Amino acid sequence: MAEQLTGLADDRALLGRTSTAERVSDILRSRIAEGYFPPGTRLSEDSIGGALGVSRNTLRESFRLLTHERLLVHELNRGVFVRVLTVEDVEDIYRTRTLVECAVVRGLEQPPYTLDGLAEAVEEGRRSAREGDWKGVGTANIHFHRELVALAGSERTDELMRSVFAELRLAFHVVDDPRRLHEPYIARNAEILDTLRAGERETAARLLAVYLENSLNRVVEVYLRRVGDEA
Repeated sequence: MAEQLTGLADDRALLGRTSTAERVSDILRSRIAEGYFPPGTRLSEDSIGGALGVSRNTLRESFRLLTHERLLVHELNRGVFVRVLTVEDVEDIYRTRTLVECAVVRGLEQPPYTLDGLAEAVEEGRRSAREGDWKGVGTANIHFHRELVALAGSERTDELMRSVFAELRLAFHVVDDPRRLHEPYIARNAEILDTLRAGERETAARLLAVYLENSLNRVVEVYLRRVGDEA
């Protein structure tokens, strides 16, 4: 916990003089997504509040917001914990992703599209793979899909999917072989990007649907194996 709190102390400067529960939530959401607080971790009000220099009330409001986003869970008489997803949670996350992401692709106007963000995410994934940073490849993959959703130009959709992608990272943190999970999607992201560059929206949507189904199957496989190991 000491190492985790050191990272939060570094983030304290981000709060500035206008500290709010929303800003604290942003910091904690990022830290959870990055794996500093893995699923099942109990979050200490005193330690985190002290590291960030915020009041107990502000921190509790932040916890409430993140609980609403399904990233945290409050257990009576025990405290607040980073949520541990079930297989059903994972399936619902991917159901939402398929509905939203494929609809965004199919709903694009005629090309050209602004695809710089997607291209940067593809290169980020390739660079992380060359360095053997498979966690970084996973982060790049999330960036790719966030940029894909951003093509809709909808703040509400971006906000919705920000929470979905943060939840997805909770699932990724239980994967014991991140290379096996993430490596195949470097090339598949590039394929979707090339298809969009060619203006082939329906083809891109079909590729994306298959992509998401394969990814879901991989994550569920890991979850079921872990349940079997713990039985």
